[in-house]
Amino acid sequence: MPSPIPPALTIIPPNRPLIGRVSPPGSKSITNRALLLAALAKGTSRLTGALKSKDTTLMAAALRQMGVSVDEPDATSFVVTSTGRLQAPDGPLFLGNAGTATRFLTAAVATVDGDVIVDGDEEMRVRPIGPLVTALQSLGIDASSPTGCPPVTVRGRGSFGQGRVEIDGGLSSQYVSALLMAAPLGDGAIEIALTGSDIGARGYVDLTLAAMRSFGATVEQRDAGTWLVQPTGYVATDLLIEPDASAATYLWGAEALTGGRIDLGVAADAFTQPDAAAQAVIAQFPDMPAVIDGSQMQDAVPTLAVLAAFNNHPVRFVGIANLRVKETDRIRAVANELNRILPGLGTEEGDDLLVASDPKLVGRAARIETYHDHRIAMSFALAGLRLPGITILDPACTGKTYPGYWDMLESLGVELTPGV
Repeated sequence: MPSPIPPALTIIPPNRPLIGRVSPPGSKSITNRALLLAALAKGTSRLTGALKSKDTTLMAAALRQMGVSVDEPDATSFVVTSTGRLQAPDGPLFLGNAGTATRFLTAAVATVDGDVIVDGDEEMRVRPIGPLVTALQSLGIDASSPTGCPPVTVRGRGSFGQGRVEIDGGLSSQYVSALLMAAPLGDGAIEIALTGSDIGARGYVDLTLAAMRSFGATVEQRDAGTWLVQPTGYVATDLLIEPDASAATYLWGAEALTGGRIDLGVAADAFTQPDAAAQAVIAQFPDMPAVIDGSQMQDAVPTLAVLAAFNNHPVRFVGIANLRVKETDRIRAVANELNRILPGLGTEEGDDLLVASDPKLVGRAARIETYHDHRIAMSFALAGLRLPGITILDPACTGKTYPGYWDMLESLGVELTPGV
């Protein structure tokens, strides 16, 4: 593949099963959690199997701004050395459109003794963060976000307070994870409670709790929506990070669409990340369910929606309202791009997405807009495995979480040509 990646790539359908072995990159979700927790722990932590991508690079850079040593001895490792305390940076923390880094650090920087501005790019500046800011304020933390989105200004006091904090996790589970990870640095025990039963992708909170416990935190889950976190701080540890389940969905999808066999080197049931649940749905292709609840595997929905275009019957995706506040409005983006392939293929019905489906789908050549969203680029590339003339615009956006995505397709024998 040319370097740098061209502004557009056209996928040539292989017209054969894709067979081979591919090692997915490390989990973005676990890598960014582990980087932060290692920075909050006194001593040296070694993170192996980690993801090196735009999102994790931005997190590492922000931690370095706050006095943490983050070394990268090889392509899949971070070595993090910290005093256990974050220092006030000399300028704003710029986190691009990295939602995990932005939400997690907004809470964590409350433990800094000084002022911190958490900011991002134009896309990040329209992604809501108000519920998290409100929760921080209820703990007595001086945090403000005039627009309800980044930038956020936090005037830290060196600790995370104590007592009870309530959070609306309906828009994003990342708000809950952010509070949980900062809570062990409180002055006393902190009880974190959901204000309602809704929470975006609850499985990611379980991922957070597992990472926290790996670094020595003591967390008691009192009921389905309440956690009690003790002020233990964190201890440095070595952590092996599992492969990224969201990245694996593209490989499972490629396998299903071409009738191939792709060995990921890890069984689907070995993943702890929520998106691994998509494998059981993909395994039913071309008879995926008529209704798919995407609430607990949100990042897999674009992959499943592209597969649904070739399903034996229409598919309705429900429980996906949170996709409207991701890197882009993914419900609208997926519907728009399906309709570029064939008018009427994707329809928004409220916050549901209806994919019309046609196992003999013959679309027209389509230039796929990606909206700077890595998941739109990677999922719609799968359509190009079956349909000629699929061109992905801004393919370099996959660097956010899967820098080697296009190399991976080529390693399986998929031909890519620069688009026009």
